[in-house]
Parts: sequence; structure tokens; C-alpha cells
Amino acid sequence: MRLLNLLGWLTLYSHFSQAQLSPPAQDLAAIKGQCGCHDVDFVYAETFAPEKTYTFKDRYRAKGTEWVFVDEERPGKIVIQHLLVVGDTMVIKHWREDWLFENTSLLKFDQNATWKRVSLPPTQAKGQWTQKVFEVDDSPRYEGSATWIHADGRHFWENTADAPLPRREYTKRSDYNVLRRTNHHEITADGYVHEQDNDKIIRSEAGDQLLVSEKGLNTYKRTDEAKCRVAKEWWQKNRAYWADVRAVWDEVLANRPTVGIRGQVKGNVLGRELDELATASLKTNYNSAASRQLIRQTIEKYLK
Repeated sequence: MRLLNLLGWLTLYSHFSQAQLSPPAQDLAAIKGQCGCHDVDFVYAETFAPEKTYTFKDRYRAKGTEWVFVDEERPGKIVIQHLLVVGDTMVIKHWREDWLFENTSLLKFDQNATWKRVSLPPTQAKGQWTQKVFEVDDSPRYEGSATWIHADGRHFWENTADAPLPRREYTKRSDYNVLRRTNHHEITADGYVHEQDNDKIIRSEAGDQLLVSEKGLNTYKRTDEAKCRVAKEWWQKNRAYWADVRAVWDEVLANRPTVGIRGQVKGNVLGRELDELATASLKTNYNSAASRQLIRQTIEKYLK
């Protein structure tokens, strides 16, 4: 009888262990499920403003072809890079997202190109994935932690995080200084959807004031892989350099309690300088150590 009870407990424990291991495997599949060559539709519309005098801005819509792929993977970390294909011949390095499992250290956007490091209790981070989003020059953008949900045939992740103004607005607007983003990533049969419920916030010493809310819907639909061939070729040539940029940023950001980035230095911007270094690196036999030194010197000029 005792033997039967023991066997019963062992069977139950085995099922429980498998159940505990199953969600991370599903998480990995969902994160990687965002990859592929996609036709992308970007749509944004302002929806609500507390002040009647606010004038709603026109809806924003753009289309593009984007290659989304895993560039680095190790236990508990997946690095996904986005590359835009313009006119079948031109490639633009787009945003990057790092996914970290049960991460407890995040950079939280404050305002004025400044981030503050915050810590999550391990009990809160348990089972969660942090999505760290980076600019085209691999500088910080926003970070958030949440659990991937797998239920009723759906696979999604959702989090709210403060961020700088989006690229579509930061050169055009100065009436708000924080975008509070609720990001919803959901895998679909033919790609994925990045749905957003955003609040455009005026942050001051008096606190946060809502200017206007916005709905965003970025739809990624898989298309012919041949449409991303030029992006794959471009990355093969440029990967070593941008991997070094990423590595230098990791070293620079490690354990900093705050991070501040200057928008311009002597009339130049960080992204342009890093692109110029990338172009120069292609004209010589690539030397990683020498390149990292130049990359670090360039990045450190822009740190406050």
C-alpha cells in the first residue's frame, strides 16, 4: 500500500514538474514566433483628451517590409533584431528587443533622455520576461516585465512602461515629454500584432498630467522571404560591428544607477556617428578590439 502511495506521489510530481517546465518552452516559442519576413502596417490614432481645448492630431499610418530575427540566444536571453527594407534595395537598421527571463534589474525612463535603474523583487519577476527595447543606435528606450500568457489558443505578453517620445513625433512635438505605453504582443497564425494603448504625459515637478491618449496597432504579416534577402545580406556584412556596439553598450550600462544621453554633441548625433564608424569598418579588415575602443569613445561622448 505504501509502495502504491509512493508511486502515486511520484507520478503526480512528474506531471507537476512537466507542467512547470511547459510554460517556459511555450514562452520561447511565442517570442521566436515574432520572427520572419513581414509586411508591416503601422497605425496610430489619438482617442481621448481630458481638456476640451485640445486639438487632436491627424492619424498616422505607414507601411513597410521588416525582417525580424533572433541574432543571439542563450539560456534566459533572446536578442531579436529588426531591419527595415526600403524599395527592395535599401536597408535601415531598426529597433532591437532583448528578452530576459526572470530579470530583476530594469532601466525605467524618467524624462529628458534620462533613465533610472529599478529592481524587482525575485518573487515578482518569477516566471516573467523582461522586454528591453533599444533605439536604432542600440541606446536604451524602454523596459518592462510581464508573464507570457498561453490560454484558449492565444499567446500574448502585456506590460505598461514609460518611454521617450516615439520616432514619429520626437522631432515634431514638444507638448508632452513621456509616452506611457501599454504594449500587447500577440502571436497570430501568420505573424503577430503589436497593439498599444498609450498615454501622452506632461511630466513636471507637480506630477504627471495626461495630455491625450492614443491607440496603436502594428500588424506584422509574414510574406515571401525573398523580400528580405537584401536585409539578410546587409546583416551578414554588418553584424560583427553592431554586435560590438551592443557589447559596448552592455558594459557601459552595467550597474549604472542612472543613465542620461545627450541629443547632440557639437552638432552631431550618436546614431550618425555610429553609422559612420560602421561604414568605415567595411572598408578595412575588421578589427573587433580596435572597433570597440572607437565605439566606446563615441558612446561616452553622449553620456551625461
